[in-house]
Amino acid sequence: MEKNVIITGSNRGIGKAILKKFAKEGCNIWACARSPKKEFEDELKEIADKNGVWIEPIYFDLTSSESIKTGFKQIWASKKKIDVLVNNAGIAFIDLFQLTPEQKIRETFEVNVFSVMTLTQLVLKMMTRQHSGAIVNMASIGGIDAYPAHCAYGASKAAVIGFTKALSSEMAQWGIRVNAVAPGATETDMIVSFENKSGGNLLKNCAMKRKAKPEEIANTVYFLSSDEAAFINGQVIRVDGGST
Repeated sequence: MEKNVIITGSNRGIGKAILKKFAKEGCNIWACARSPKKEFEDELKEIADKNGVWIEPIYFDLTSSESIKTGFKQIWASKKKIDVLVNNAGIAFIDLFQLTPEQKIRETFEVNVFSVMTLTQLVLKMMTRQHSGAIVNMASIGGIDAYPAHCAYGASKAAVIGFTKALSSEMAQWGIRVNAVAPGATETDMIVSFENKSGGNLLKNCAMKRKAKPEEIANTVYFLSSDEAAFINGQVIRVDGGST
């Protein structure tokens, strides 16, 4: 595809799988993470060398709009075209609503919703000048379906879905597509908190009776970002093994 891509939360889980997929397809990447780690940068160099692309680490704290803006300045200063934004980074807080502190609700929305809006607004300054671009937001089936202990997390992902649909209608005139991916249970560190709260019933409603592999989510993100999905806009694609 040979495009320049921003990926948040690219240091682990689904984000790392997305990074590897885009690099494999010949894309250059700004790999966003919270803080510098030598192991992360060594791995980025290895992936870049293997696939003949450049990958630049960008660090910022998603709970701080100023930190996001400072990190984005590095991308802007490169004066390179931004073809794709993948808003992947997020946090999970799973607990009964009556046991959820207000601060946890605010933190969940700060990372899962407001950071997405802040970074997207910055990226759109470039994409609107180009009259092209693709944005993929990471939602969740928890933002569509009803699950106990999901009031904070589910509501934040529902907000991401609403944002995706509204923004897609605004940006189409500029040649910019906006879609979301809604994974079901996926083999990542984050899933542990979900399993602990599910009482062993995490896959109860999944027809395929297994968790998704991060690579399966990454493949869908890549497709939505590619020219093959040129007429797909404002959609939320479930990748959940047939959950009901």
